[in-house]
Amino acid sequence: MTRSLGVCYYPEHWPEDLWREDARRMAAAGLTWVRIGEFAWSRLEPAPGRYDFDWLDRAIDTLGAAGLKLVLGTPTATPPRWMLDRHPDMLAHDAEGRARKFGARRHYCFSHAGYLDESRRIVTELAQRYGRNPHVAAWQTDNEYGCHDTIYSYSPAACHAFRAWLARKYQSPQALNRAWGNVFWSMEYDSFDQIELPNLTVTEPNPAHVLDFKRFSSDQVLAFNRTQTEILRRHSDAPVAHNYMGRITEFDHYRLGADLDIASWDSYPLGFLSDRLEADAAHKARFLRQGDPDFQAFHHDLYRAVGRGRWWVMEQQPGPVNWAPWNPAPLPGMVRLWTWEAFAHGAETVCYFRWRQAPFGQEQMHSGLLRPDSAPAPALAEAAEVARELARAPDAGCAPGDVALVFDYESAWAWATQPQGADFDYFRLCFAWYRGLRRLGLNIDILPPDTTDLSRWKLVLAPGLFTLSEPLRAALPGCAGAVVFGPRANARTPDFAIPLPLPPDLPGLDAQVARVQSLPPGISEPLSTGGRFVHWVEDLETTAETVITRGDGGAAMVRNGPVHYLAGWPDDASLTDILRGLCAEQGIVTHDLPADLRQRDSGGRRFLFNYGPDPVSWQGRTIAPAGVDIIEIAEG
Repeated sequence: MTRSLGVCYYPEHWPEDLWREDARRMAAAGLTWVRIGEFAWSRLEPAPGRYDFDWLDRAIDTLGAAGLKLVLGTPTATPPRWMLDRHPDMLAHDAEGRARKFGARRHYCFSHAGYLDESRRIVTELAQRYGRNPHVAAWQTDNEYGCHDTIYSYSPAACHAFRAWLARKYQSPQALNRAWGNVFWSMEYDSFDQIELPNLTVTEPNPAHVLDFKRFSSDQVLAFNRTQTEILRRHSDAPVAHNYMGRITEFDHYRLGADLDIASWDSYPLGFLSDRLEADAAHKARFLRQGDPDFQAFHHDLYRAVGRGRWWVMEQQPGPVNWAPWNPAPLPGMVRLWTWEAFAHGAETVCYFRWRQAPFGQEQMHSGLLRPDSAPAPALAEAAEVARELARAPDAGCAPGDVALVFDYESAWAWATQPQGADFDYFRLCFAWYRGLRRLGLNIDILPPDTTDLSRWKLVLAPGLFTLSEPLRAALPGCAGAVVFGPRANARTPDFAIPLPLPPDLPGLDAQVARVQSLPPGISEPLSTGGRFVHWVEDLETTAETVITRGDGGAAMVRNGPVHYLAGWPDDASLTDILRGLCAEQGIVTHDLPADLRQRDSGGRRFLFNYGPDPVSWQGRTIAPAGVDIIEIAEG
């Protein structure tokens, strides 16, 4: 696999006499990819049906003449103002029923048929014109599905489409009533036309209703994206990508990824630390200029799974951003570290956002590789340094994981619908287990919930799965070692009912969850290992072997053969201890890494990453702050 660097560029933002010099400087810095076009609809079609592609032709020719390869984005994330005049009902509505007005981006509703037709039209025009252009080497559909809370729309168009979706799924209102349990509170329907969207109810709506709305909303994103990929593939052989985001779970990325060639994501470590991570003030202060040591890695591994091995970072933070509550500058060296960490996890390409900082608009405080006056920003030198290092390094892939973690988008929807505890969050639970593995120096593979083959891994973890899929259930006997299910696993039927027999109903494991408790902050349940459960505790009735007990004598973790069940949410230290013990039983080598150090194996090399603000000594080596150290290792 050839690794490469790129950058995001907006020729429509700059005088044309800058383009050639920009292209020359990009190539001189060692960049080989440039993403363009994803926000340019108003310049591509300034009035309905009146196209202006001449400027884009010249931009593509200028960049291509410098030896740069283009990722061309479809512009559907930013419909122009005239679009609203043609389709005044195209706007998404928030949960309060208010239209999300023009004046930013992502204001369309996925369910609006007229906007889908307009999107189909502009994508077709682009695909026909540039599908065989030798400089257009990849495509990107839309931009950041789900950003700005834009998956769920409560518009009239969404309501109409949801009713049609329900009619196709259930065929009759009576079948829907049975599935949703609508006898409760006299919520039974006589017609699909009676069903509203699950917002503005007096108290919480029926969880089955909400979950189906979330499934529907995910399907609408998939259909919108598939419309574009089908058009692009009719006119181009270049691979198609989409740029996902960090901690966006409102649509099924695995299913959308099945229609793409490449998964990519937009990595903003400092912004995500500030506004997307549960952590105490001391943790956020220590990693203020570096980002959380595990958040980026989790998404690298997740999107490697979504892309079935092919994935990029489409936007890499190069300096302070504009959108977080606070926006510090990266510690010197961190842009290089983030880039190398992505490559160590198997990325093909890392693109920086953006080339030149914009002097106007909403993102004028967002750094680029250049300042607004075209002088180099600090990240340019770090990007050029990585480019030189890549030129000297042989191609490399990503080592298989020592362990696997199952991650499921529908589980995130379900537990957000009925959390039962204010701090029970599915992503947070899975991330805690992932962090525990990373602290032990392990390589991790993330798996979708319908995985059919577990034979590659000696340890598979599946915390919080809403429903155990039949493919995964059938795969359990083939696991090479232990499978550990975590709290709330297999706790509901697909129709959001408590199943009988009681959960978790795992093969060969006699254990039933008789009662659950959610614990407020500061309250915990001691464990026999010296640790404690926080957030969530389950009372088990079981004849299985008890591995860990609670302070009151109740079973905390049980097992029968390879199948384990952990009946609570351990604190971080306890979870790391539990994972260490499981690995030892399976013969998996672990390393108790220093708190700031992380590692990943890739292509016969072990990469060490120091996320801390101080030097770290480890196995006779000293790694500088924001440092990357590479050790040759024997593969296998």
